[in-house]
Amino acid sequence: MDIVERFINYTKINTTTDRAKGAAGIMPSSPGQMELAKFLVSEMEAMGLSDITLRDTAIVTATLPSNMDKKVPTVSFFGHLDTSAEQKADTKAHIVSYQSGDICLNAEQNIVMKRSEFPELAQYEGQDIIVTDGTSLLGADDKAAIAAAMDAVQFFLDNPEIPHGDVKIAFVPDEEQGLRGAKAFDVESFGADFGYTLDCCGIGEFVHENWNAGNADVTFIGQSAHPMSAKGKLKNSLLMAHKFIAMLPPGEAPEYTDGREGYFWVKELSGNSAKTVLKMDIRDFGKDTYRQRMDFLQKLADGCEAIWGEGSIQIDLSDRYENVMNSLEGDAGFPIDIAKEAYERNGIEMKSIPMRGGYDGAVLSQKGLPCPNLFTGAHNFHSIYEYLPVDSLRAASKVVQEIVKITAERG
Repeated sequence: MDIVERFINYTKINTTTDRAKGAAGIMPSSPGQMELAKFLVSEMEAMGLSDITLRDTAIVTATLPSNMDKKVPTVSFFGHLDTSAEQKADTKAHIVSYQSGDICLNAEQNIVMKRSEFPELAQYEGQDIIVTDGTSLLGADDKAAIAAAMDAVQFFLDNPEIPHGDVKIAFVPDEEQGLRGAKAFDVESFGADFGYTLDCCGIGEFVHENWNAGNADVTFIGQSAHPMSAKGKLKNSLLMAHKFIAMLPPGEAPEYTDGREGYFWVKELSGNSAKTVLKMDIRDFGKDTYRQRMDFLQKLADGCEAIWGEGSIQIDLSDRYENVMNSLEGDAGFPIDIAKEAYERNGIEMKSIPMRGGYDGAVLSQKGLPCPNLFTGAHNFHSIYEYLPVDSLRAASKVVQEIVKITAERG
């Protein structure tokens, strides 16, 4: 089966993540994810893969067994089943032969992807591009990954003379809401030595850095009083929260930062004069600077309590996920070297970018499975203007194939 046909077949299954059910602890959060998981199992069985498992969480794993007479490291590839909740409509993917200018996605509703808004379209002139009808996401995030991984495995089945070690593939649910599938994934029983997610953007992009990410829940405890007799009695927790926020470093917020600049994100504030809860995200690429940010918040809370009185403020700091680079330092950086050579063999210039967010590989790496992030070739994730150049999708599969070959060659 051609990779494009695979991808379009996958997009026909609506796998929109359900945030409400996810918040309630249900996984997969939407029935379409299990439907896609079962569909993939049927494909894997028809292909003749081994060790196929489907868990009740919709986590799917399988193995392409080694055809070598010596042991080489086991490489793995990951994609996620769900699509983002920004759009919930069924996907109606189709292929356009792009020459130049704007792309009309939906004439009836006058939905147009404008070249002036998406200038990167220029590099795909003369290529086929997969788009939607403008009423949904395309779902290349992350069904392009699934198509690329399955296509690469099929390549080795069709070419048994090419040496390869054990290759494992895994597809997980609910990445789009807190990397839930990766957090539930059993790395130890999976049995891979290293891996790659395919959950990145345009052709050539490569991620081996992302946030060290943490949360802060800060509770301010005030004292309510009737305003007619409030003098000396009322202790307004809302104002306490605002004073706390005002003491955060100026300019270190998402709207003022980019690249590798970290931040404090004041994300949610709720309450009344008696009790107010502040929720924050803390992000930084460096291990030490991330820890400094967390320590700063603890010291700020301690200082406020010394001024406002014992029990006036409570802070709960927690780590969400680590920078993948923490697991790829020194000799552990070989997955980066292998990927770089795979890009070069395909004539693709590697563009290493820091990801100002998280992805499944961050959790998997923290669990002991080093896992950088490869491109799928898609653009405009989480948007009705999401699109996928066919040549880029094919290139993603070829990079996976070369990674498998290089792993076998290096032993």
